Amino acid sequence: MKKARSYLNQLVAALLLAVMLGAPILTMLEARAQAPKDAPPPAEAKPAAPPAAAQPAPAAVQPPPGPAPEGAPARETLENPYGLEALWKQGDFVSRGTLIILVIMSIGSWYIGIVKYIEQARLMKDHREADAKFWKAKNVHDGAASLREDSAFRFMAEEGAIAVKDHSAMPKRELDLNTWLAMSLDRAIDVINNRLQTGLAFLATVGSTAPFVGLFGTVWGIYHALTAIGIAGQASIDKVAGPVGEALIMTALGLAVAVPAVLGYNWLVRRNRVAMEQVRRFGSAVQMTLLGGGHTPHKTL
Repeated sequence: MKKARSYLNQLVAALLLAVMLGAPILTMLEARAQAPKDAPPPAEAKPAAPPAAAQPAPAAVQPPPGPAPEGAPARETLENPYGLEALWKQGDFVSRGTLIILVIMSIGSWYIGIVKYIEQARLMKDHREADAKFWKAKNVHDGAASLREDSAFRFMAEEGAIAVKDHSAMPKRELDLNTWLAMSLDRAIDVINNRLQTGLAFLATVGSTAPFVGLFGTVWGIYHALTAIGIAGQASIDKVAGPVGEALIMTALGLAVAVPAVLGYNWLVRRNRVAMEQVRRFGSAVQMTLLGGGHTPHKTL
């Protein structure tokens, strides 16, 4: 009995050992059976190569100087943030109104200067025509008819002829013909002088007031610029120079308007003196001719 039990115990231990060793073997066999037949065998791990030493990157090749190729983006041009355009856009109604007044003054000065120059040149041309045609006529009436219709010298000659006719028609001749004729020609000379002086007062006004108008615009612009800088709290040179420089443009514009007006006024006044001297000489010659004394030509130095 004892020998039978020992054999039985040995058989059970052998069976347990076989079960314990056979389970892993069966698992491996099942895995091999399920794997695809065409799968390559696993590659052996190779040792990793040592990292190569870092090499410096090649320097960027700069294109040669010259015109940009077609299709390349054009460079942006920086516009000036300060100037007349910025002054107009950033200014208020007072600044813009001051600028408009200066522009009107400038346009008016140049217009009057050009018109008065043309008028004076025409008067001097009429004087040369009167010297060439009037004194060659038989009488004052025929001489006046030979001149241009809107000529100042024809106007004076006709006024003198009318004065002689009116004096002869007076019932009581309390004034002699010389005095009556002199009064009529003086009135005609005053009319011509007033016509030549028209517009010169505007030039004188512009020349004397334009600098102060520009100065007012400058003071107003600087006040607003400093107020805006104080509110922003930035007092750097780029924040101060721009607005203050724009305000100073007003002063420059005022001077640019005033200087031509003053020069034009003085030049036109001098030419008026020369023209009126020619008119007075012609008037005195017409007076002498109507009184019967004949014409004595004036000699110029």
